[in-house]
Amino acid sequence: MDTAPATAGRLEIVSDAICPWCWIGKAQLDAALALLAEEGLAFELGWLPFQLNPDMPAEGVDRRAYRTEKFGSWERSLELDARVADAGRAAGLSFRHDLMARTPNTVEAHRLVRLAGPAQHAVVERLFRAYFQEGRDIGDAATLAALGAEAGMAEEGLAIFRDGETAREEVMAESLGLSQAGISGVPSFLLDRHFLFSGAMPAERMGDGLRRAVAILRARAA
Repeated sequence: MDTAPATAGRLEIVSDAICPWCWIGKAQLDAALALLAEEGLAFELGWLPFQLNPDMPAEGVDRRAYRTEKFGSWERSLELDARVADAGRAAGLSFRHDLMARTPNTVEAHRLVRLAGPAQHAVVERLFRAYFQEGRDIGDAATLAALGAEAGMAEEGLAIFRDGETAREEVMAESLGLSQAGISGVPSFLLDRHFLFSGAMPAERMGDGLRRAVAILRARAA
C-alpha cells in the first residue's frame, strides 16, 4: 500500500491579512513548495497571526485618511502602492488598490484562519484576494464567514467562528508573543519553531533556504 511521504517539518508563516508582501510571499512560497515537492520534500503548513496595526479600531478606518496620515501624503501612499503592484505582477498577482476603501482591524480575519482547520492555507489565499483584488472589507464578520465558506472551510468551523469570541484571546496573545520574541516584520517563516527568514523573496531563494534548514535540523536530530 502506498503511503504519503513523511513531512520535513512544520512550516509556519507569520502573516497579517492586510500585508501585501505576505500575499506576494505566499505566492513565492507556493512556487517554492512545488519545486521542493519534486525532490520529495513536503511540509506541514500553518499560519500564525501578526497584527501590523494592533491599535486599529474594531470597525477599521478610511484607507485614504489612514495612509495619508501614516505616510505624510496620499501621493506618497500611491507611490508605495505602485511598488507593491509591480512586485505583485512579477509574482503573478494583480493588486487593485483603487478598490480598497478601508484599512480593517484583522483580529476577526486571524480568528477565521485559526479556526479553518485543513482549509487554512486556502482561507488565507481567499482573504488576500478578497482584500487586495476585490476591495472586500475583511474586518466584517459576515464577509469573513462567506469567504471562509468559499475557500472550503467546514461548517463546524464557520459556526464556531460566528459565535464571535472563540480563539480571540489566543490570536491576540500569540500575535503579541511573536512580536515580543523579536519578529517585527511579515511574512516571517518558521520551521519547527526555528526562525528561518523574513520577506517575500523569490521562490528559488526561498526553496534554497528551506533545503538548508531541513538539512541543518536533520543533522542536529541525528
